[in-house]
Amino acid sequence: MLIGKYDYTIDEKGRMNFPPKFREALGSTFIVTRWLDDCLVAFPETEWERISGLLTDKSMVRTRDVQRFLYASAVEAETDKQGRIRLPAHLREHAGLEKEVTVIGVGGHAEIWSTKAWQEKNEQLRSGPIAAAMEELEF
Repeated sequence: MLIGKYDYTIDEKGRMNFPPKFREALGSTFIVTRWLDDCLVAFPETEWERISGLLTDKSMVRTRDVQRFLYASAVEAETDKQGRIRLPAHLREHAGLEKEVTVIGVGGHAEIWSTKAWQEKNEQLRSGPIAAAMEELEF
């Protein structure tokens, strides 16, 4: 399970450190693609295959936009000897990643945010409808 928050920087080549515990959970190669809320998502290959299966099992007409959204920007990420991954320009642009980045664990996947965007989102979460959502989920 991926939990926690980690802050890093991206270098001029688009490389960033990735949390060691996340690398262990995701494996040596994992999938990174654009995600909702203007961030990126990292899935272990097994979860990516499960998601692909869900999309394949549904009507292509109904899932075509989701497939386009996820697949067109997806890349296989591999960590180098220093534990870094390289994020292509199109993914960095989608998430507004310039220098400061925050990686958060979200159970079965990780999200990669610009630190500024994560701070704003986190503030929204704290002051927003989280209590109602937790009640709805019967916490």
